[in-house]
Amino acid sequence: MKVLMINGSPRLNGNTSLALREMEAVFKAEGIETEIVQVGNKAIRGCIACGKCAEKGRCVFDDAVNEVAPKFEACDGLVVGSPVYYASANATLVAFLTRLFFSTPFDKTMKVGAAAAVARRGGLSSTFDELNKFFTISGMPVASSQYWNSVHGREPGQAAGDAEGLQTMRTLARNMTFLMRSIQLGKEKYGLPEREAPQRTNFIR
Repeated sequence: MKVLMINGSPRLNGNTSLALREMEAVFKAEGIETEIVQVGNKAIRGCIACGKCAEKGRCVFDDAVNEVAPKFEACDGLVVGSPVYYASANATLVAFLTRLFFSTPFDKTMKVGAAAAVARRGGLSSTFDELNKFFTISGMPVASSQYWNSVHGREPGQAAGDAEGLQTMRTLARNMTFLMRSIQLGKEKYGLPEREAPQRTNFIR
């Protein structure tokens, strides 16, 4: 099994990286293959709603989004980590995720998702909620931990002192591993849930 980990921080070795590596160590101990992809330091523009991805099967902007898409398709679980900026995820990460989820035509149902937010003090819950919405709109079960998936630290390395936060990351990785394995067994025995034809409605009469 494989977990793809997205680092939305522009800092290569900051506190978001520290939190993800705490999870990565557990995954490796459990025999889960991992790959961490750094996107927070890349030039990634937002979606322009051109609709070309529906024709091409990929985003019209050929950057990190298209590079990561096949990794996303191949993984069993996706972890997204972000620093908190104004009670929100890094805008570069949000642009990346918006285009990644929208432009990829493959079925994401039952891939396990997990989000982690890192901040000096506040805005963690709102960032956590923001990231989880990418999973829930795509039929991806969301892994939980012993608390909201958050770690505190401002200067690089300070998160190492947040014992509860790091324990939350380790618990998250263990729970995610259990959930992925359980889903794999469930798919082998029962298959995926039945899918109805989409009903697209709006509020315009």
